[in-house]
Amino acid sequence: MEELPLEQVRTLLAVVDEGTFDAAAAVLHVTPSAVSQRVKALEQRTGRVLLMRTKPVRPTESGQVVIRFARQLARLELDARTELGLGAAGGPVPVRLPIAVNADSLATWFLPALTRVPQDPPVCFELYREDEAHTTALLREGRVMAAVTSSPDPVAGCTVRPLGLARYLLVASPAFAARYLTGRLDRDLPGAPLIVFDRRDALQDAYVRGLTGGAAGASPARHQVPTSEGFRDAVAAGLGWGLVPQPQAEPLLASGALLALAPRRPLDVPLYWQQWKLDSPALALVAGVVAQSAREALRPV
Repeated sequence: MEELPLEQVRTLLAVVDEGTFDAAAAVLHVTPSAVSQRVKALEQRTGRVLLMRTKPVRPTESGQVVIRFARQLARLELDARTELGLGAAGGPVPVRLPIAVNADSLATWFLPALTRVPQDPPVCFELYREDEAHTTALLREGRVMAAVTSSPDPVAGCTVRPLGLARYLLVASPAFAARYLTGRLDRDLPGAPLIVFDRRDALQDAYVRGLTGGAAGASPARHQVPTSEGFRDAVAAGLGWGLVPQPQAEPLLASGALLALAPRRPLDVPLYWQQWKLDSPALALVAGVVAQSAREALRPV
Protein backbone atom coordinates (compact mmCIF):
# COMPACT_ATOMS: atom_id res chain seq x y z
CA MET A 1 0.00 0.00 0.00
CA GLU A 2 1.21 3.51 -0.73
CA GLU A 3 2.31 5.72 2.13
CA LEU A 4 -0.36 7.55 4.11
CA PRO A 5 -0.01 11.33 3.74
CA LEU A 6 0.14 12.82 7.23
CA GLU A 7 -2.04 15.78 6.30
CA GLN A 8 -4.83 13.45 5.22
CA VAL A 9 -4.42 11.20 8.27
CA ARG A 10 -4.60 14.18 10.63
CA THR A 11 -7.64 15.50 8.80
CA LEU A 12 -9.45 12.18 9.24
CA LEU A 13 -8.66 12.28 12.95
CA ALA A 14 -10.00 15.83 13.22
CA VAL A 15 -13.26 14.83 11.51
CA VAL A 16 -13.75 11.91 13.93
CA ASP A 17 -12.87 13.97 17.00
CA GLU A 18 -15.02 16.93 16.01
CA GLY A 19 -17.93 14.87 14.66
CA THR A 20 -18.55 16.76 11.41
CA PHE A 21 -16.62 17.97 8.36
CA ASP A 22 -17.58 21.58 9.12
CA ALA A 23 -16.30 21.40 12.72
CA ALA A 24 -13.07 19.77 11.56
CA ALA A 25 -12.61 22.50 8.96
CA ALA A 26 -12.92 25.15 11.67
CA VAL A 27 -10.28 23.44 13.81
CA LEU A 28 -7.91 22.94 10.88
CA HIS A 29 -8.53 26.46 9.50
CA VAL A 30 -9.46 25.17 6.04
CA THR A 31 -12.71 24.94 4.12
CA PRO A 32 -15.14 22.02 4.55
CA SER A 33 -14.52 21.25 0.88
CA ALA A 34 -10.81 20.83 1.56
CA VAL A 35 -11.55 18.49 4.46
CA SER A 36 -13.87 16.41 2.29
CA GLN A 37 -11.29 16.22 -0.50
CA ARG A 38 -8.56 15.06 1.89
CA VAL A 39 -10.75 12.33 3.36
CA LYS A 40 -11.83 11.14 -0.09
CA ALA A 41 -8.19 11.12 -1.25
CA LEU A 42 -7.22 9.02 1.75
CA GLU A 43 -10.07 6.59 1.07
CA GLN A 44 -8.95 6.29 -2.56
CA ARG A 45 -5.35 5.73 -1.49
CA THR A 46 -6.30 2.97 0.97
CA GLY A 47 -9.02 1.53 -1.24
CA ARG A 48 -11.42 1.46 1.71
CA VAL A 49 -14.31 3.49 3.08
CA LEU A 50 -12.97 5.06 6.27
CA LEU A 51 -15.96 7.06 7.48
CA MET A 52 -19.67 6.52 7.81
CA ARG A 53 -21.20 9.89 6.92
CA THR A 54 -23.58 10.00 9.87
CA LYS A 55 -24.07 12.82 12.38
CA PRO A 56 -21.72 12.62 14.13
CA VAL A 57 -19.48 10.73 11.69
CA ARG A 58 -18.24 7.32 12.73
CA PRO A 59 -15.12 5.49 11.56
CA THR A 60 -15.53 2.16 9.81
CA GLU A 61 -13.43 -0.81 10.93
CA SER A 62 -10.75 0.25 8.43
CA GLY A 63 -11.11 3.84 9.60
CA GLN A 64 -10.43 2.75 13.17
CA VAL A 65 -7.06 1.38 12.06
CA VAL A 66 -6.12 4.73 10.51
CA ILE A 67 -7.44 6.65 13.52
CA ARG A 68 -5.37 4.50 15.88
CA PHE A 69 -2.31 5.19 13.70
CA ALA A 70 -3.07 8.93 13.80
CA ARG A 71 -3.31 8.96 17.60
CA GLN A 72 -0.13 6.95 17.96
CA LEU A 73 1.62 9.35 15.61
CA ALA A 74 0.43 12.32 17.66
CA ARG A 75 1.61 10.58 20.84
CA LEU A 76 5.09 9.97 19.43
CA GLU A 77 5.32 13.56 18.20
CA LEU A 78 4.39 14.92 21.63
CA ASP A 79 6.87 12.61 23.37
CA ALA A 80 9.63 13.77 21.00
CA ARG A 81 8.78 17.44 21.57
CA THR A 82 8.83 16.88 25.34
CA GLU A 83 12.23 15.17 25.25
CA LEU A 84 13.61 17.95 23.05
CA GLY A 85 12.31 20.61 25.41
CA LEU A 86 9.99 22.07 22.81
CA GLY A 87 7.02 22.50 25.13
CA ALA A 88 5.00 25.63 25.77
CA ALA A 89 6.76 28.80 26.86
CA GLY A 90 5.16 28.57 30.30
CA GLY A 91 6.58 25.12 31.02
CA PRO A 92 6.33 21.50 29.88
CA VAL A 93 3.20 20.42 28.05
CA PRO A 94 1.30 17.84 30.14
CA VAL A 95 1.22 14.35 28.68
CA ARG A 96 -2.40 13.26 28.13
CA LEU A 97 -3.11 9.55 28.51
CA PRO A 98 -6.63 8.27 27.64
CA ILE A 99 -7.33 5.03 29.54
CA ALA A 100 -10.44 2.82 29.69
CA VAL A 101 -11.20 1.26 33.07
CA ASN A 102 -14.15 -0.56 34.58
CA ALA A 103 -16.21 1.10 37.31
CA ASP A 104 -15.31 -1.34 40.10
CA SER A 105 -11.57 -0.93 39.54
CA LEU A 106 -12.07 2.82 39.39
CA ALA A 107 -13.91 2.75 42.73
CA THR A 108 -11.38 0.54 44.52
CA TRP A 109 -7.71 0.31 43.50
CA PHE A 110 -7.16 2.17 40.21
CA LEU A 111 -7.30 5.82 41.31
CA PRO A 112 -4.82 5.25 44.18
CA ALA A 113 -2.54 3.65 41.58
CA LEU A 114 -2.57 6.79 39.45
CA THR A 115 -1.49 8.92 42.41
CA ARG A 116 1.81 7.02 42.35
CA VAL A 117 2.67 8.19 38.84
CA PRO A 118 5.48 10.79 39.00
CA GLN A 119 4.44 14.19 37.67
CA ASP A 120 7.72 15.25 36.08
CA PRO A 121 6.83 15.83 33.31
CA PRO A 122 3.17 16.27 34.26
CA VAL A 123 0.76 13.51 33.19
CA CYS A 124 -2.98 14.13 32.75
CA PHE A 125 -5.34 11.16 32.71
CA GLU A 126 -8.45 11.03 30.56
CA LEU A 127 -10.43 8.12 31.98
CA TYR A 128 -13.23 6.35 30.12
CA ARG A 129 -15.49 4.27 32.35
CA GLU A 130 -16.59 1.09 30.62
CA ASP A 131 -17.44 -2.49 31.57
CA GLU A 132 -14.32 -4.67 31.75
CA ALA A 133 -15.75 -6.90 29.03
CA HIS A 134 -16.10 -3.94 26.65
CA THR A 135 -13.06 -1.72 27.29
CA THR A 136 -11.16 -3.31 24.39
CA ALA A 137 -13.67 -1.75 21.98
CA LEU A 138 -12.25 1.65 22.88
CA LEU A 139 -8.77 0.37 22.07
CA ARG A 140 -9.92 -0.85 18.66
CA GLU A 141 -11.48 2.52 17.94
CA GLY A 142 -8.26 4.27 18.89
CA ARG A 143 -10.02 6.35 21.55
CA VAL A 144 -7.75 5.13 24.37
CA MET A 145 -4.10 4.12 24.61
CA ALA A 146 -4.61 1.52 27.33
CA ALA A 147 -7.39 -0.36 29.09
CA VAL A 148 -8.14 -2.50 32.12
CA THR A 149 -10.03 -5.42 30.59
CA SER A 150 -11.21 -8.95 31.26
CA SER A 151 -10.07 -10.05 27.80
CA PRO A 152 -6.71 -11.87 27.53
CA ASP A 153 -6.80 -11.64 23.72
CA PRO A 154 -4.76 -8.64 22.57
CA VAL A 155 -6.36 -6.09 20.30
CA ALA A 156 -4.44 -5.69 17.03
CA GLY A 157 -1.46 -3.46 17.67
CA CYS A 158 -1.61 -3.93 21.45
CA THR A 159 0.23 -5.87 24.11
CA VAL A 160 -1.45 -7.57 27.08
CA ARG A 161 -0.30 -8.47 30.57
CA PRO A 162 -2.23 -10.05 33.46
CA LEU A 163 -3.00 -7.82 36.43
CA GLY A 164 -4.67 -10.25 38.83
CA LEU A 165 -8.05 -11.48 40.00
CA ALA A 166 -10.76 -9.11 41.23
CA ARG A 167 -12.79 -10.98 43.85
CA TYR A 168 -16.55 -10.45 44.12
CA LEU A 169 -18.70 -11.61 47.04
CA LEU A 170 -22.33 -12.66 46.82
CA VAL A 171 -24.14 -10.46 49.34
CA ALA A 172 -27.52 -9.10 50.36
CA SER A 173 -28.97 -7.21 53.29
CA PRO A 174 -30.10 -9.40 56.22
CA ALA A 175 -33.72 -8.28 55.74
CA PHE A 176 -33.61 -9.14 52.03
CA ALA A 177 -32.14 -12.58 52.77
CA ALA A 178 -34.81 -13.27 55.40
CA ARG A 179 -37.52 -12.42 52.86
CA TYR A 180 -36.26 -14.09 49.69
CA LEU A 181 -33.49 -16.56 50.58
CA THR A 182 -34.81 -18.83 53.31
CA GLY A 183 -34.24 -22.18 51.63
CA ARG A 184 -31.53 -23.62 49.38
CA LEU A 185 -29.55 -20.88 47.69
CA ASP A 186 -29.49 -22.60 44.28
CA ARG A 187 -33.29 -22.68 44.31
CA ASP A 188 -34.04 -19.27 45.82
CA LEU A 189 -31.41 -17.03 44.21
CA PRO A 190 -32.55 -17.36 40.56
CA GLY A 191 -35.99 -15.98 41.43
CA ALA A 192 -34.91 -13.19 43.79
CA PRO A 193 -34.66 -9.53 42.71
CA LEU A 194 -31.12 -8.39 41.99
CA ILE A 195 -28.99 -5.36 41.22
CA VAL A 196 -27.13 -4.94 37.90
CA PHE A 197 -24.82 -2.17 36.77
CA ASP A 198 -26.47 -1.76 33.35
CA ARG A 199 -28.10 -3.84 30.62
CA ARG A 200 -24.75 -5.32 29.61
CA ASP A 201 -23.83 -6.45 33.12
CA ALA A 202 -23.80 -10.25 32.89
CA LEU A 203 -21.88 -11.00 36.09
CA GLN A 204 -24.90 -11.94 38.19
CA ASP A 205 -26.38 -14.09 35.42
CA ALA A 206 -23.08 -15.97 35.05
CA TYR A 207 -22.97 -16.57 38.79
CA VAL A 208 -26.49 -18.04 38.83
CA ARG A 209 -25.65 -20.35 35.91
CA GLY A 210 -22.56 -21.55 37.73
CA LEU A 211 -24.51 -22.06 40.93
CA THR A 212 -27.40 -23.99 39.38
CA GLY A 213 -25.62 -25.65 36.47
CA GLY A 214 -28.47 -24.53 34.22
CA ALA A 215 -28.76 -22.32 31.16
CA ALA A 216 -31.10 -19.76 32.71
CA GLY A 217 -29.69 -16.64 34.29
CA ALA A 218 -30.91 -14.52 37.16
CA SER A 219 -34.40 -13.12 37.68
CA PRO A 220 -35.77 -10.50 35.27
CA ALA A 221 -36.68 -8.49 38.38
CA ARG A 222 -33.56 -6.36 38.40
CA HIS A 223 -32.65 -2.81 39.32
CA GLN A 224 -30.07 -0.94 37.21
CA VAL A 225 -27.65 1.18 39.23
CA PRO A 226 -24.85 2.51 37.00
CA THR A 227 -22.21 3.39 39.61
CA SER A 228 -20.04 1.09 41.66
CA GLU A 229 -20.79 2.85 44.94
CA GLY A 230 -24.50 3.10 44.10
CA PHE A 231 -24.59 -0.62 43.28
CA ARG A 232 -23.15 -1.48 46.70
CA ASP A 233 -25.53 0.90 48.47
CA ALA A 234 -28.54 -0.50 46.61
CA VAL A 235 -27.67 -4.00 47.78
CA ALA A 236 -27.17 -2.76 51.35
CA ALA A 237 -30.53 -0.97 51.17
CA GLY A 238 -32.26 -4.27 50.40
CA LEU A 239 -33.34 -3.63 46.81
CA GLY A 240 -31.77 -6.87 45.65
CA TRP A 241 -28.81 -9.20 45.90
CA GLY A 242 -25.59 -8.60 44.02
CA LEU A 243 -21.93 -9.39 43.53
CA VAL A 244 -19.94 -6.66 45.25
CA PRO A 245 -16.14 -6.20 45.07
CA GLN A 246 -14.54 -7.59 48.20
CA PRO A 247 -12.93 -4.28 49.29
CA GLN A 248 -16.35 -2.60 49.17
CA ALA A 249 -18.21 -5.47 50.79
CA GLU A 250 -15.95 -6.20 53.76
CA PRO A 251 -16.71 -3.05 55.85
CA LEU A 252 -20.46 -3.60 55.44
CA LEU A 253 -20.10 -7.29 56.25
CA ALA A 254 -18.22 -6.39 59.42
CA SER A 255 -20.91 -3.89 60.46
CA GLY A 256 -23.76 -6.30 59.73
CA ALA A 257 -25.23 -4.15 56.96
CA LEU A 258 -24.54 -6.95 54.49
CA LEU A 259 -24.75 -10.71 54.76
CA ALA A 260 -22.44 -13.09 52.88
CA LEU A 261 -24.73 -15.54 51.09
CA ALA A 262 -22.04 -17.93 49.86
CA PRO A 263 -18.75 -17.17 51.68
CA ARG A 264 -17.09 -20.25 50.20
CA ARG A 265 -18.17 -19.42 46.67
CA PRO A 266 -16.69 -16.05 45.64
CA LEU A 267 -16.36 -15.04 42.00
CA ASP A 268 -12.89 -14.14 40.74
CA VAL A 269 -12.72 -12.05 37.57
CA PRO A 270 -9.33 -11.97 35.80
CA LEU A 271 -8.19 -8.50 34.79
CA TYR A 272 -5.58 -7.59 32.18
CA TRP A 273 -3.78 -4.45 31.06
CA GLN A 274 -3.79 -3.86 27.32
CA GLN A 275 -1.93 -0.99 25.71
CA TRP A 276 -0.67 0.20 22.37
CA LYS A 277 2.63 -1.21 21.11
CA LEU A 278 4.17 2.21 21.37
CA ASP A 279 7.55 3.33 22.66
CA SER A 280 6.08 6.05 24.87
CA PRO A 281 7.94 6.77 28.14
CA ALA A 282 4.81 8.09 29.84
CA LEU A 283 2.71 5.06 28.84
CA ALA A 284 5.44 2.65 29.96
CA LEU A 285 5.70 4.46 33.30
CA VAL A 286 1.96 4.30 33.93
CA ALA A 287 1.81 0.64 32.90
CA GLY A 288 4.50 -0.23 35.45
CA VAL A 289 2.77 1.67 38.25
CA VAL A 290 -0.61 0.11 37.44
CA ALA A 291 0.88 -3.40 37.36
CA GLN A 292 2.56 -2.90 40.74
CA SER A 293 -0.61 -1.53 42.32
CA ALA A 294 -2.64 -4.39 40.89
CA ARG A 295 -0.25 -6.92 42.44
CA GLU A 296 -0.91 -5.33 45.81
CA ALA A 297 -4.68 -4.90 45.44
CA LEU A 298 -5.78 -7.95 43.45
CA ARG A 299 -5.43 -11.67 44.02
CA PRO A 300 -2.68 -13.47 42.11
CA VAL A 301 -3.69 -15.28 38.93
